[in-house]
Amino acid sequence: MKHLLTAALAATMLTACTQPQAVETEAPKKDICIQLYSVRTVLGDSASYAENHETALRELADMGYTDVEAANYSNGKFYGVAPEQFKSDCNAAGLNPLSSHATYGLSDEELRNHDFTAAMEWWDKAIEAHKAAGMTYIVTPWNKVPASPEEARTIVDYHNQVGEKCAAAGLKYGYHTHSHEFQKIPGTDTVWIEYFMDNTKPENMFWQLDTFWAVKAGVSPVAYIKKYAGRLPLLHVKDLYELGQSGMVDLRPIFEAAAPGLEGFVVEQEGTDGTHTILEGMEMNADYLRNADFVKPSYRK
Repeated sequence: MKHLLTAALAATMLTACTQPQAVETEAPKKDICIQLYSVRTVLGDSASYAENHETALRELADMGYTDVEAANYSNGKFYGVAPEQFKSDCNAAGLNPLSSHATYGLSDEELRNHDFTAAMEWWDKAIEAHKAAGMTYIVTPWNKVPASPEEARTIVDYHNQVGEKCAAAGLKYGYHTHSHEFQKIPGTDTVWIEYFMDNTKPENMFWQLDTFWAVKAGVSPVAYIKKYAGRLPLLHVKDLYELGQSGMVDLRPIFEAAAPGLEGFVVEQEGTDGTHTILEGMEMNADYLRNADFVKPSYRK
């Protein structure tokens, strides 16, 4: 994989030889985590990870990323390798494995029977793997809108138990929102994410607000951050494509509202408009955040 900056650097050097250049100040180093789902075309499965991880992870670090959030946990492994190997691979590139999107989705039968037996066995193995990989956070990336108030109660009970198990192991457990969580539970006037947050214990579950999907749902990210102050240690930073380009997501007030309780943030880009590759887009995102005066160098406590 050829480094994305090669052509740009060559052009800059040629220009510098022919005309005076103003001295530019390099953007400050900041703690920036990347959700590896963003680069799934390069690191999407075990085969592509085996082929590309050394070059790709190093290139992400060169762009300014410092941490990774995984998106391919399965059966005790990350991208087909043991947790210890995944940690070593990240560290060798100058990256820290911070977080992971992983979950066990309850079947309809498990929901009906309020049966978490198989799920808790799955979580025992997952927690062990995440600790071995050096993770701080495990995040459930999706849950359907419950079909009834009874189902909502079961889902909340489930996540409370998962959160208790994670906390006992020294991990922080969270839930990542999209747009459907802002719908109402059928047969009620209750917004699903509000019921979810109001009935899960803060010590058992935080939420990972996705900035783009909240705006897409037609709600105010700032209002929800303030409503659930202290429940957002790990923000998910996303725009339609590259950060700050769409005019949809105003990140300044979001970061300012979240700052008091923030421990970090994760950048994700789900696709491109075709004018850039996803790696070019991720470099633009890192540059945007490093130059943004409203983003602190670090939020780690």
